[in-house]
Amino acid sequence: MCSKWRHAVSRRGGLDIPRPGSRNELLAILMCGIAGILTIRSDADGLESRAKAMAAMLDHRGPDSSGSWSAVSEGVALGHARLSVIDVSEAGHQPMSSHCERYVMTYNGEIYNFAELREQLEDLGHRFTGRSDTEVLLQSIAEWGLESALQAVDGMFALAVWDRRDRCLFLARDKVGEKPLYYGWYGSDFLFASELKAFTVIDGFKPAIDREALALYVRYNYIPDPHCVFKGFRKLTPGSWCVLSAASAGTLPQVREYWSLEATAEAGLNAMQPLDEREAVEQLDILLRRVVRQRAVADVPLGAFLSGGIDSSIIVALMQAQSTEAIKTFSIGFDIPGYNEAPQAKAVAAHLGTDHTELYVDAAAALSVIPRMCTIYDEPFADSSQIPTFLVARLARRAVTVAMSGDAGDELFAGYLRYTLVGTIWRRVASLPMPMRGVAARVLHALSPRAWDLLFGTLSPLLPVRYRYASAGDKIHKLARLLTAIDPLDLYVRLVSLWQRPSELVMGVRDTVDETDMKFPSGAAFDSISKMMVLDAKHYLPGDILTKVDRAAMACSLETRIPFLDPAVIDFAWRLPLDHKLRGNEGKWILRRVLERYLPRPLFDRPKQGFGVPIDAWLRGPLREWAEDLLSEQRLRAGGYFEPQVARDTWHAHLAGGQNLQYQLWGILNFEAWRDVWGY
Repeated sequence: MCSKWRHAVSRRGGLDIPRPGSRNELLAILMCGIAGILTIRSDADGLESRAKAMAAMLDHRGPDSSGSWSAVSEGVALGHARLSVIDVSEAGHQPMSSHCERYVMTYNGEIYNFAELREQLEDLGHRFTGRSDTEVLLQSIAEWGLESALQAVDGMFALAVWDRRDRCLFLARDKVGEKPLYYGWYGSDFLFASELKAFTVIDGFKPAIDREALALYVRYNYIPDPHCVFKGFRKLTPGSWCVLSAASAGTLPQVREYWSLEATAEAGLNAMQPLDEREAVEQLDILLRRVVRQRAVADVPLGAFLSGGIDSSIIVALMQAQSTEAIKTFSIGFDIPGYNEAPQAKAVAAHLGTDHTELYVDAAAALSVIPRMCTIYDEPFADSSQIPTFLVARLARRAVTVAMSGDAGDELFAGYLRYTLVGTIWRRVASLPMPMRGVAARVLHALSPRAWDLLFGTLSPLLPVRYRYASAGDKIHKLARLLTAIDPLDLYVRLVSLWQRPSELVMGVRDTVDETDMKFPSGAAFDSISKMMVLDAKHYLPGDILTKVDRAAMACSLETRIPFLDPAVIDFAWRLPLDHKLRGNEGKWILRRVLERYLPRPLFDRPKQGFGVPIDAWLRGPLREWAEDLLSEQRLRAGGYFEPQVARDTWHAHLAGGQNLQYQLWGILNFEAWRDVWGY
């Protein structure tokens, strides 16, 4: 990055952006949608038009232009929808052919170390016709091969490369799963795309619903990688690639890792060296400054989401500290106690001096976007924070094309309450006899979540800040479930499971956890908290958090960038001693110390709130009629996916008010609404 970055004032407003001109500032960056077909049919007429139609279904991901390429004799067609962020010229048009004409690529993403790669390739004799990172990535693959190129790049992406010489198709996804990629065989065609909706243009496309994936969905309210709601289809796992040819017709390709989060974490833990606290804070501050600066390159307006929490506040603070103009920040507010972070965000913005925009949304406005959720999330998805995430993305898109996000701080720096629970509770109760733990669980269950909320509300002025939990009753009932866990993995699964036994609800499935994926790392370096953090980063982060942000933002044609997911930050986090991340009941200890350099502690030292909406109250109020229709016994019996009595009993228990079953119900309701939209 140019050393004058802070002083190179951009006339576009917001963050000071280096203008293209030096070798480090040359490349085009595209956020896009990709799609394509590999067929074994001898009659491949209309192949390119089908790929083009698939890409057209993704025009929200890339509204600036579209492209397609096909080789009928090779049975392949690629499609692309483009959102230009740097260099809007035709030099970055896709699909793109390599200079040697062996490879053709369609690619969605951003390569942050493009300058270094380009210099290496130029030293090897490569010459470039444009400024796009697409060209650099493609030439890297041509020079070093796919796997070596993937290991060399730092970025977020999903890509497909057709090898014209060997007649095989490569698919790959970025290390942590910021960008999505679905694939599978449908008849004689192998299909791939950024989103499932691209497949719906294929004549007769209506695969069966995978009930095992549905069971995972009701457990977690998202479908974890590599599973897909459609039988025979998969999501490519983060840090992986695969290859197939027409000769492998009907068989899903073998997936291979080029990067492993678990191996990275283990290497960091084994290389851990005690750091002076002050030195560790200084190193992280410098590292995050560099990463934020690197992600600030754009030829379009750039801003940031700001919730007022620790993670987003750090990103915004580091952006503003390196800018001579007020950066643009955005937050959503609700006139609902317990769900409104806008005042905190406004206070942070005022202290940092950002150009802040906040939008207060009433219940009617928030409810009005719910019907869109099942088209935005075209695979069943039921994290209710999808609603405010979409609203803040839509707000930001009115002023910027790129937005920084503070996601992933919790997974890397131990920010979730479950880590505290393991650290302070599990070690104490594990030695207690199971009958005694069972009695304690029943005592905690004796009061309803609402009664616990009222009790905590009364005692709140007397409690330390860190114990003033939002939704305290739900957390206490969750604690009660944990008391009878048999080991740390069982405890983790109970913590993250909304339905402890999905087979009670989903017809025709066995009650199992996905043993292939949901298992703790086995290395000796991992303690129980580190094991949980690995699973969260492997499953919850890409399956829920990154899915939520990608689909919500791309539905608004907004690119998001997540500095915490830089490989150097991931490596640094895993080399830190645990007590630099979790100290007593305080998670993200080191992030708090970094943020203290930019903000007074009272502006951010408050209970973790999350980014949500009051689904519980809405289901008893304005959403009641909508939910009642989706949960009618006749409808559930006709659908044949959920046990009607179980679903109805859950609904009635929630309406009675003694229990808050919003998360369990939100999963059922979103699946049933999804069936309506997609005709299942």
